[in-house]
Amino acid sequence: MEGESNSWRAVARLAEVVGTAYAMRRAYFFSLDQETFMAAIIDRRVTAHIEGDFVVFLIGMRINRLWKPHKWLPSLRAMPKMLKELEAAPAEHGFLGSMNLGLFSLVQYWRSFDHLEAYARARDRQHWPAWVAFNRLMKDSRGDVGIWHETYLIRAGEYENIYSGTPLMGLGKAARLADVAGGAEAARGRLGADEGQRAAGAKRSNTPA
Repeated sequence: MEGESNSWRAVARLAEVVGTAYAMRRAYFFSLDQETFMAAIIDRRVTAHIEGDFVVFLIGMRINRLWKPHKWLPSLRAMPKMLKELEAAPAEHGFLGSMNLGLFSLVQYWRSFDHLEAYARARDRQHWPAWVAFNRLMKDSRGDVGIWHETYLIRAGEYENIYSGTPLMGLGKAARLADVAGGAEAARGRLGADEGQRAAGAKRSNTPA
């Protein structure tokens, strides 16, 4: 009977962990992307432009051992706090915007790598203490929770994009929008084009209206 009781306790514990993970996942996703889901649809073809160089930063986490919530819950809770802090930061901090990609991953846009690095290393910001705490937790068990990121330094004009029938998303949330016209009708025409060439005199807007 004792063995049976222990088995049921284990099952109950696993159900609790799974329920917590599911609730946190939903809260995490909705906290990041509620604005995107609620936004108005862009009912025309537009393209986004950022003047000068910028940085694309991808970051995410992977839960490898669901039954160890004390290892992954802190990181899961930390990201919304960081994003809230970044969204409220003055423009000189260099954060341009972000978008949730699903599966505990998101993309951020920054003015420069220097801005990104300055935030990551700032002792008085949300990221640094969370990063220190994560490394302390993972010191002897790196396989419990996975963390990854990729950084891309984008040179002016060496990118292209188009949005149609969607809310503001991706780079469109961090940049100025213009109606697609002229040479910008094709992807090759948008590559290397300056802002004037992208829109051929079209009215610029940072909203879908």
